Amino acid sequence: MLFWVLLAGGLAARYAAGRRTLGAVLLACVPLTDLVLLGATVLSVRDGAEPTVWHGLSAAYLGLTVVYGHRTVRWADAGFARRFGAAVPPPRPAPHGRAAVVDAWTSWLRFLLAYAVSAGMIFGLVALVGGPDRGAPLLVWLNPLTKILIYSLIWPLATTLRPGRATG
Repeated sequence: MLFWVLLAGGLAARYAAGRRTLGAVLLACVPLTDLVLLGATVLSVRDGAEPTVWHGLSAAYLGLTVVYGHRTVRWADAGFARRFGAAVPPPRPAPHGRAAVVDAWTSWLRFLLAYAVSAGMIFGLVALVGGPDRGAPLLVWLNPLTKILIYSLIWPLATTLRPGRATG
């Protein structure tokens, strides 16, 4: 939640209020929320708190924000710049052809990286709490993450098998 508050606050300060320095400071604090969440989660389970699905969720969330956080900030910044600063919209990705195939696989590989980071953090927390018996609530998050990883393969496979023809 703090990620989104700092992101929205930084962009609002930068573009809507015209306070570029304040906006830059708030946006620079966005990645710090990941460190705060990681620290709080590790301290909680290390200090003897019973591991819960919420600890697992924080590990899953951290994996996603590590991989997608900077990209999300850039996307939101570009959107605010277009809305308040009359910046030109970025070019749309190619809907067909080789470029679409490369984009689909790049997106899937990016999620694979996020999955690996999340799983690594989950397994790290399981080791920290003493093993799979005590860390079972943390492992719950591997199920939805794995399903998303597998189901998200449909798009790059379909794009590879039926890329269509390049336009333009």
